Amino acid sequence: MSESNEKIRETVRQEYTKIAQGGSGCCGSSSPDKLAEGIGYMGEDLEVLPEGANMGLSCGNPTAIANLRPGQVVLDLGSGGGFDVFVAAKKLGPSGRAIGVDMTAEMVGKARAGITKFTEKTGLSNVEFRLGEIEHLPAADGSVDVVISNCVINLSPDKQQVWREIARVLKPGGKACISDLALKKPIPESILKSVAALVGCIAGAVLVERTTEMIQKAGLKIGNITEKSMNIDLMIDCQDPLYAQVKECLPGGTKIADYVVSVDITAIKD
Repeated sequence: MSESNEKIRETVRQEYTKIAQGGSGCCGSSSPDKLAEGIGYMGEDLEVLPEGANMGLSCGNPTAIANLRPGQVVLDLGSGGGFDVFVAAKKLGPSGRAIGVDMTAEMVGKARAGITKFTEKTGLSNVEFRLGEIEHLPAADGSVDVVISNCVINLSPDKQQVWREIARVLKPGGKACISDLALKKPIPESILKSVAALVGCIAGAVLVERTTEMIQKAGLKIGNITEKSMNIDLMIDCQDPLYAQVKECLPGGTKIADYVVSVDITAIKD
């Protein structure tokens, strides 16, 4: 890994460690439930969550586009406090398994601390959290039915390797259902230099066409790509401090939604 890639990775780890510890991290909506409901999570999804699992870091709802079924094995890339893992686990039932992977030890610890409360609420013991990097997933070849991820892949300095790993761990016929941010057009240099923008997925975002190329190069087939500009507006409305900082870097007369869009991506392994 190049020195610049390692610097990006360490910056992301440091900032998300602050968030996990409840400190002044770079981002996260001040109205996490409002954001979650606005981007499609149902009240029944939020009811099963342990306290603190929803930190307002979502830009979509991958568990909804995945159409999860009982008995499946689901792997969440960059699982943070466990938000989507717990939501998925409820849908998978006792015969299924929801696994979260995160590179930040403090996030994994926070998520694991919520398992007992989740079990008390649901009667389910089908959740697991693993420490690891999404470029080198701690999961066996062909062991996962569905890979999900919520606003995380753009944090990676090696996105092509992430898509290779997704293809490796998926079973034949399995699918990846990803919510993330993508570029509508190249963003100004001032934003690219912003640490807050990096950690909030903006500086790391790539054009949708580039993501399509990486998915296909990894050997996966594009199922569907849907752009959702309204999610960006909602994230701003929910007072995420990241977007206030990024806004200050924008050229006059422009707004974040001119450059960035939320996307839902489905990719399938034949």
